Amino acid sequence: MEPEILLRLAKKQISKGELTESVESDFTLLPSVIAGVSSSKASVRYGCASVLVNLSAKHPEKLYSNFGFFVSLLSSKHRILVWNGMAAIANLCIADSDKKFDAIFDKYYGFLGDEYMVTVANIVGNSPRIVRAKPYLASKVTEKLLGVEKISTTPHLTEECKRVVAEKTVEAFGDFFDLLSNAERTRVLAFVKAQADSPRASLRNEVQRFLERWV
Repeated sequence: MEPEILLRLAKKQISKGELTESVESDFTLLPSVIAGVSSSKASVRYGCASVLVNLSAKHPEKLYSNFGFFVSLLSSKHRILVWNGMAAIANLCIADSDKKFDAIFDKYYGFLGDEYMVTVANIVGNSPRIVRAKPYLASKVTEKLLGVEKISTTPHLTEECKRVVAEKTVEAFGDFFDLLSNAERTRVLAFVKAQADSPRASLRNEVQRFLERWV
């Protein structure tokens, strides 16, 4: 039987925001929310996952002991839970004194080769938080992100999707460009400038914002 607070979530008697506030007031509720991610009810499953992402951003030190749980979400059959796991892991990097993220670095960035654009874009979008929390990984992350030019197209990742990913990548680089070495900056600038004539207007605009900020 699900805990009362999750039954209330399922019946829409409590919102995700209210559930978040309830946990913040009493972190003994956290195990119930974690258990809710395994619920057969989609509203509870995804509601709890969303709340956990929010809590990981606001209270990483409180959720850090559950790092392994979020890693397990990367293997979920539900893509939304995979994306939630990715976001929470990035949020927890700031509290990662045991370098647990470092141990799953290759697994995490392996998703850059995923067949779904949203999955790839989520990894790219989470990268600035990871690098800001772990500046010593800036070089490794940069190397991974520069590889997005070579990702293969799939039925769920078209050429236009690749341009969306490139846009996210330029934005991500803009958020930690100051942490890069001169050699890395040169390579990133070359990547950014290569997108300047893209047929995607928002990508061209992102390139312009990057160059105005950093060049």
